[in-house]
Amino acid sequence: MGSLDKEVATELLPFVRVYKDGSVERLQGSPIVPSCLEDPDTGVSSKDITILDNPPISARLYLPKDTQPDQKLPVLVYFHGGGFLFESAFSLTETKYMNSLVSLAKVVAISIEYRLAPEYPLPIAHEDCWAGLQWVASQSTNDGKEKESWVKDHGDFERFFIGGDSAGANIAHNMALRAGTEGLHGGVKILGTYLTHPYFWSSKPVGDEEKREEPEKLALCPLVWGFVYPSAPGGIDNPMVNPVAPGAPSLAGLGCSRLLVSVAKDDVLRDRGVWYCDAVKESGWKGEVELIQVEGEDHAFHILNYGTENANNLIQCLASFLSE
Repeated sequence: MGSLDKEVATELLPFVRVYKDGSVERLQGSPIVPSCLEDPDTGVSSKDITILDNPPISARLYLPKDTQPDQKLPVLVYFHGGGFLFESAFSLTETKYMNSLVSLAKVVAISIEYRLAPEYPLPIAHEDCWAGLQWVASQSTNDGKEKESWVKDHGDFERFFIGGDSAGANIAHNMALRAGTEGLHGGVKILGTYLTHPYFWSSKPVGDEEKREEPEKLALCPLVWGFVYPSAPGGIDNPMVNPVAPGAPSLAGLGCSRLLVSVAKDDVLRDRGVWYCDAVKESGWKGEVELIQVEGEDHAFHILNYGTENANNLIQCLASFLSE
């Protein structure tokens, strides 16, 4: 590095490195790409908007090809993955994934850009996403304020969904719980929530975790939480990451009617997704729970291995969930 100020202060490999001068180097994630009026592969249109200036929250909006001027479509508010540390609503992998999902599901999608740790430790990401979710819900009201045309003209708020992958699935879960308690602008109700490869953890192993032969990957799961939320009350048993921790809000309060959870057999987080589904069922929640398990795949394969048969199949399952 040469200079003293570029000495490493701390790092969480293989994700991020923080230098003593305060700069952060992200070692994962895909490049930022511009929005596109017509994606050459799917025909989906996208554009970027500012939701709030303070705090700074933006989003990438998506509209399917051949949407008619008066056509109403389901609304999806999406939260990207990346361990709360990297990736973006504006990145290449997320944009390709969203173009595919929007094309198949025929939904208006709003992918929220939230601030990342370690510069902005949790719960800032969750607060940003809550503000973004409330902004989308506010587009349903006739309050005299200027509305975003794609959402206002084409959004069917009777078919309102949220979803996310990995860390974004953790966010989606927490948004559904909070919506169940606090409600959304305009009285909007969440019809369905999807969680793919959700990031949950706890101090005690679940399922077959102790039998897995991937100690480094298993050890990384709690390390990430400590890195992105060092002040978390209860540490790795904070209810935001351990939904059945002592004192956690009841999962019976999830503010949606349908829940889809997808796990990958080779993912170290697989047992957590199953555990979460079981906990929701046991909570007395009144909605419908569906679990999808995909053999022979690892974490976030449908995004990282975009275009493969299994990736296409999972995205089609998510699209079906959003369009049923």
